[in-house]
Amino acid sequence: MSKIAVLIPCYNEAKTIEKVVTDYRAVLPEADIYVYDNNSSDGTDEIARKAGAIVRYERRQGKGNVIRTMFRDIDADCYLMIDGDDTYPAENAREMCDLVLEKGSDMVIGDRLSSTYFQENKRPFHNFGNTLVRGAVNNLFRGKITDIMTGYRAFSPLFVKSFPVLSKGFEIETEMSIFALDKNMQLDTVEVQYRDRPDGSVSKLNTYSDGFKVLMTIIKLFKDYKPLRFFGLCSFAFLALGVGFFVPVFIDYLRTGLVERFPTLFVSIAVMIVSILLFICGLILDTVVKTNKKDFEARLNMIQMMIHQSRK
Repeated sequence: MSKIAVLIPCYNEAKTIEKVVTDYRAVLPEADIYVYDNNSSDGTDEIARKAGAIVRYERRQGKGNVIRTMFRDIDADCYLMIDGDDTYPAENAREMCDLVLEKGSDMVIGDRLSSTYFQENKRPFHNFGNTLVRGAVNNLFRGKITDIMTGYRAFSPLFVKSFPVLSKGFEIETEMSIFALDKNMQLDTVEVQYRDRPDGSVSKLNTYSDGFKVLMTIIKLFKDYKPLRFFGLCSFAFLALGVGFFVPVFIDYLRTGLVERFPTLFVSIAVMIVSILLFICGLILDTVVKTNKKDFEARLNMIQMMIHQSRK
């Protein structure tokens, strides 16, 4: 029988964690359920342990730090990641795991936004932020992911063991989505129902500070994964600025035969040189990225061999 690991990162979820563990134990009785406690002060770990979960700890604060440790520590044929706040019903868990185990999906996304999220979620700026992030990622990385920031996902061991976790906090879901698009991973989507947190359960996501971090993560990964497009856009912006400085000087020259604004001409030339340098940087880094992708494919083959050997 294939081994399924249910991964639950937790920080002060005493109100809901027992129900989450019990619900997922009922639909996936063969799974190992791991609760990684991230410095909770409300007894989340003891409640989870009594409910039958395997409890481990991550002292570095932040969801990204927890997931990094989970992915390193645990070996399984399928990884199901959920939040400990009881916002994701367990009824889709089997379907998501089957897509990994039987259909070869690398990442299955539990799509909240296509179902009840906008009706259930009581924080309007979260609704706006999810829509903004989804549009930005899909446009910049040419994807069709319907829910970028969902915490409900299933993964193959190939994804888990090849994904470099860089984010420390709630940017981690965005990083996963972009990584999967850039590395041409097989993605599937399952529409899931979403219910808002029960009374007394408080979200740890800060709308403004964490939202800003997510947007910065998108920009940084766009630069890292698509350097030619990123620096090409920057180059075009500087080129347009340089032309804007140069045109009035050139018009004056055509009218009088004299260059009357040398400082403006010098600024125009300097800005255009910056534009050329940015484009050259984009070309060089694009070559580096393509080389890294070739190396990554070779590493994937090695990881796949190691996974097969561990199953024997």
